[in-house]
Amino acid sequence: MNRRGTETQRENQITETVIGCAIEIHRALGPGLLESAYEDCLCYELKEAKLSFRRQVLLPLNYKGVKLESGYIMDVVVEDLIVIELKTVERILPVHEAQLITYLKLSGHSVGLLMNFNVALMKSGIRRLVNEFQETSASPRLSG
Repeated sequence: MNRRGTETQRENQITETVIGCAIEIHRALGPGLLESAYEDCLCYELKEAKLSFRRQVLLPLNYKGVKLESGYIMDVVVEDLIVIELKTVERILPVHEAQLITYLKLSGHSVGLLMNFNVALMKSGIRRLVNEFQETSASPRLSG
């Protein structure tokens, strides 16, 4: 298996674990809490799953060789591979997907999870977005 294939397999394994953690949290708490509460719980579950993560990761914008602190903050980055953006909104909108794709582009990561906890069934609140900008010049693709 080539390097990218191995990396993709690892991304898929981590993504599966993270989704399992989110479903566990949602089963226990349901919808209706603040985003920060779900983030706290997700980080607890990630630690229990023995996954490394960083939370509230500052994301500078590199413009014409100048590093600008533009106020972008990724909610959680797991194993330095998967970017997680948490939401507690009525429904996921294209602007939320665009936000995560932007985070993927700026950070150099290729896989992200958009997770909306304000749903009746957690599975319906999860979007997996893949940005293949590193390999082709094609537009990012969304998968779900």
